Amino acid sequence: MCSWARLCLCKQKTTRKSQFSLSAMYILVTKLSCQLCMPQGLSFRTQADNKEPQFHSFIITREDGSRTYGFVLTFYEEVTSKQICTAMQTLYQMHNAEQHGSVYASSSCSMDSLASSIDEGDATSLLKLQRYNSYDINRDTLYVSKSICLITPLPFMQACKKFLLQLYKAVTSQQPPPLPLESYIHNILYEVPLPPPGRSLKFYGVYEPVICQRPGPSELPLSDYPLREAFELLGLENLVQVFTCVLLEMQILLYSQDYQRLMTVAEGITTLLFPFQWQHVYVPILPASLLHFLDAPVPYLMGLQSKEGTDRSKLELPQEANLCFVDIDNHFIELPEEFPQFPNKVDFIQELSEVLLQFGIPPEGSLHCSESATKLKNMVLKDLVSDRKNGNVPTSNISMYELMKGNETIARLQALAERTGVTVEKIDLSASLNEKEKDLKLQCEEAELRDYQLNVQLREVFASRFIQMFADYEAFVIQTAQDLESWLTNREQMQNFDKASFLSDQPEPYLPFLSRFIETQMFATFIDNKIMSQWEEKDPLLRVFDSRIEKIRLYNVRAPTPTLRTSIYQKCNSLKEAAQSIEQRLMKMDHTAIHPHLLDMKIGQGKYEQGFFPKLQSDVLAAGPTNNNRWVSRNATAQRRKERLRQHSEHIGLDNDLREKYMQEARSLGKNMRQPKLSDLSPAVIAQTNWKFVEGLLKECRMKTKRMLVEKMGHEAVELGHGEANITGLEENTLIASLCDLLERIWSHGLQVKQGKSALWSHLIQFQDREEKQEHLTDSPVALGPERRKSDSGVMLPTLRVSLIQDMRHIQNMSEIKTDVGRARAWIRLSLEKKLLSQHLKQLLSNQLLTKKLYKRYAFLRCEEEREQFLYHLLSLNAVDYFCFTSVFTTIMIPYRAVIIPIKKLSNAIITSNPWICVSGELGDTGIMQIPKNLLEMTFECQNLGKLTTVQIGHDNSGLLAKWLVDCVMVRNEITGHTYRFPCGRWLGKGVDDGSLERILIGELMTSASEEDLGKQCRTPPQQKSPTTTRRLSITSLTGKPAKPNAGQIQEGIGEAVNNIVKHFHKPEKERGSLTVLLCGENGLVAALEQVFHHGFKSARIFHKNVFIWDFVEKAVAYFETTDQILDNEDDVLIQRSSCKTFCHYVNAINTAPRSIGKDGKFQILVCLGTRDHLLPQWIPLLAECPAITRMYEESALLRDHMTVNSLIRILQTIQDFTIVLEGSLIKGVDV
Repeated sequence: MCSWARLCLCKQKTTRKSQFSLSAMYILVTKLSCQLCMPQGLSFRTQADNKEPQFHSFIITREDGSRTYGFVLTFYEEVTSKQICTAMQTLYQMHNAEQHGSVYASSSCSMDSLASSIDEGDATSLLKLQRYNSYDINRDTLYVSKSICLITPLPFMQACKKFLLQLYKAVTSQQPPPLPLESYIHNILYEVPLPPPGRSLKFYGVYEPVICQRPGPSELPLSDYPLREAFELLGLENLVQVFTCVLLEMQILLYSQDYQRLMTVAEGITTLLFPFQWQHVYVPILPASLLHFLDAPVPYLMGLQSKEGTDRSKLELPQEANLCFVDIDNHFIELPEEFPQFPNKVDFIQELSEVLLQFGIPPEGSLHCSESATKLKNMVLKDLVSDRKNGNVPTSNISMYELMKGNETIARLQALAERTGVTVEKIDLSASLNEKEKDLKLQCEEAELRDYQLNVQLREVFASRFIQMFADYEAFVIQTAQDLESWLTNREQMQNFDKASFLSDQPEPYLPFLSRFIETQMFATFIDNKIMSQWEEKDPLLRVFDSRIEKIRLYNVRAPTPTLRTSIYQKCNSLKEAAQSIEQRLMKMDHTAIHPHLLDMKIGQGKYEQGFFPKLQSDVLAAGPTNNNRWVSRNATAQRRKERLRQHSEHIGLDNDLREKYMQEARSLGKNMRQPKLSDLSPAVIAQTNWKFVEGLLKECRMKTKRMLVEKMGHEAVELGHGEANITGLEENTLIASLCDLLERIWSHGLQVKQGKSALWSHLIQFQDREEKQEHLTDSPVALGPERRKSDSGVMLPTLRVSLIQDMRHIQNMSEIKTDVGRARAWIRLSLEKKLLSQHLKQLLSNQLLTKKLYKRYAFLRCEEEREQFLYHLLSLNAVDYFCFTSVFTTIMIPYRAVIIPIKKLSNAIITSNPWICVSGELGDTGIMQIPKNLLEMTFECQNLGKLTTVQIGHDNSGLLAKWLVDCVMVRNEITGHTYRFPCGRWLGKGVDDGSLERILIGELMTSASEEDLGKQCRTPPQQKSPTTTRRLSITSLTGKPAKPNAGQIQEGIGEAVNNIVKHFHKPEKERGSLTVLLCGENGLVAALEQVFHHGFKSARIFHKNVFIWDFVEKAVAYFETTDQILDNEDDVLIQRSSCKTFCHYVNAINTAPRSIGKDGKFQILVCLGTRDHLLPQWIPLLAECPAITRMYEESALLRDHMTVNSLIRILQTIQDFTIVLEGSLIKGVDV
């Protein structure tokens, strides 16, 4: 077994190597140890200051992701050098002179009191200042900080803390330690092995044995940091929120005066991630010299020491748009915007609360219970004891009389005792105190056991949540590669996890969180490890996780194929078992290490001087053990080599060139972006690091835009060779939110001075200010939008003003958005929806003077070649349609413009009647709005309608010119610029066409002229539009008689229309879109049934009057109301009569509705109502058997063919199980 520690002694500002030789893998650790042992440098104190030793730990994460832990005890030694003491006195005198000058200046600046430069208050404060901030070499003793540090490959925090405290006690004790310090240090470096997995180990410090243990192979990994402290510091609610931010790979900054608090919270939260691992920058204690790493445009988890009295508002951070700020000392967190909640959060917190309460810990947190607060209490108590006031006494023996001196009753009793010869014995307070100390020691050991048990039980609850959420994850892992080499080579091009199917299998409340989590690097790495386990040894975390999933399957008898998950919360059932495992290991030691012993030291070495840590003998510590200990020597060489190789493979995972390439490039953005190189801080290395950030951001942009394109294009991706692809609205929103985050990180990289939480919005505001000033000076025209849309009538839609500034003003006018981060994201969504994102950003960056003013030379936005590639990648998003602004900001007020375009060749453009219009969308409608007389254009403002679906248009038929032939209606969203065309091509007026005074039109989204080239590449089928005269076979076409479809084409059209409705209901509810289009659109169900009813229809004019399908329907109703059909079976008679009665009721309700609907419109309403109420399969056979059919249809008509009718009924029955909700505009006024 390999030795588990290295020791460093830090006492100088410069990096100082240990005085003994270290192995190669620890050279980097040695370089960084002094910097992390004293992150703020040396500290000097006097005898008046607190000199209590302080313990903290740190972690070093290498570029390959492996970690090394350091545990530090910082104490103070007396400075014996006269030169240093003299220099310190000079520094203090200079400092006090500066302070005196500042006080003088502040007091003399008042114009009212020039005579007295220092008033009484100022003089008093100056005296206090000189008293407390002074050092007199003749009066004071100077102390300097020194650190002893243990460096280990595993986080044995408790054991290291005990060992270091015993070393410190040996140095400060009046009696020298039993052995030279080198013996104890040599013992822990070379003779104390790592405890085997699942075993405990006892080794010996200077005075007492120390115990450490490791979990077994089937248990959760080792974690020695007390989660109790993390929960007390933050509180349960806050900790779960920070934990969620870590899971979503946001930027997390911990903030505290205490280094150990930073480590405790950071390690506690990352420990709870099991089975996932943090993949990005991880620096729990950020040294003062490395503050520039907060500028990193990547996810990070860093800890920053706060200075006493520093306000949060004074802390300037480079970027805050995606930052989770955790003020540990003040029990406060700031969360990013658009933050999804952890699934089952309420039940999850309740279960954690129950565990905490069992151990006496309040879930809301308890700052006063923290270790440092307890130390502060103890210090105050010691001060009270030492001043012998307020009833405090020293620990020496004192008499009972001294205790009760001053009490009259006791005085009389003492006098009586003296007269009778009775003596009052002294009380040995130290003995009673020693007994209390022993009890306290036992309690501390018990407290340590309880901390271990609390740790494992809390971690089990967190692990149980992931096991429940990802119990079936294996079913969605895509394994296509035949061998490891081909998989590593094609990693970037492969899709390893079926995200869409996985999300469709999850309960809906989980989706906001899971849709973002499965996009993270930690989840991608987890899936990669799963795939790689086919060819090599399983990752330890993955092995434990998979075994627990298998255990749950056995308990729950789960099906082998994935089933729909439920959101029912299931509590963890392994808490007791986990606590018992820990207790058994700690109560019974499995192994005992060799005792410290005398080393082969020269006479005079190992000298002891109280209060001073000795200079260790490097020649003694450089050599390994020479004794032949039975337990250590057992297969020692082979065992150590095997253990080191195993640890190395666990840390690095891949050891050849191909694997190294995989680690650096294939998984995502490369390890260079995950962990900065902290060992070398030369300007060249810093520049190289920033260049890697630039390359990584560009690569991330390329990957995100590629995925957004491929998944959005849907079935077109198959033609492009990307395989079957589909995207839901939830996934789309997640990808766009991720793009917003990327743009914020790009705009935050290399900022000169931070201005506001959103770097992008700050840049936009400054650009807007400059442009508006220039506009006032030059009156330059605003950039215009697409060409004016013209029609045959000459009426056109006015040109839309399109510019970056105009879009900013739209966002600034949205009172619903309160923050700069929200405004920036809204602007990104709007620009993306308008297909102007790349153009706008290019315009923003065209002001080079502003960019140079805001950004440093190494910033991404000042790297010209990368910036051009970045804009090109964003330009590719114009190939697809996004509604990411319209679908998110659903409650805002939006201005619309509507234009009615008549056909002037056949109709008057001006009518005498009063026209009206009603616009409907997926989110609502406008209600009926009167159109001003003789005007064909109007503007109106209403709450966001979403994607527009229908327009109702009509008039009241008043005046002489009351007939109106409308070509189409155009409606435009004045913010997004989306223009919808609602084709009509029908008359509105009595005595013409079908006599309709109002029509319902189905819209189609128009493509702007500037998008036509990209539109040719994007073959997404256009939205269905309203039926026009070309398919109304009962009406003479304006462009000539169209070709009639044959029977096969009509049947195919029916099948396609019904199939589209079935597919609509098999999509998630939020992804279904408009059902109105599927019913009433150009290829909808109404149009398909009209084709069936038109086939073989005798539509010749009778007395110069057109005959419509509705005429046949009314004749059928007249027949059903006057005739009782005779059937053999009584049951059939009842069913037939019921169907006839219902049919007549619906037709009469449509005829008597207070609407001026034409005959074709009435037939449309009848089909829609029959579909909604599942009555069409009953009505079709009634109409096919009606005697009127022989008079109005030819013998070859489809409705007269029994086989065709039966086939039609079977097709319509396939939509019987769906709940169909109709738009109010379709059936308004019809009471059935």
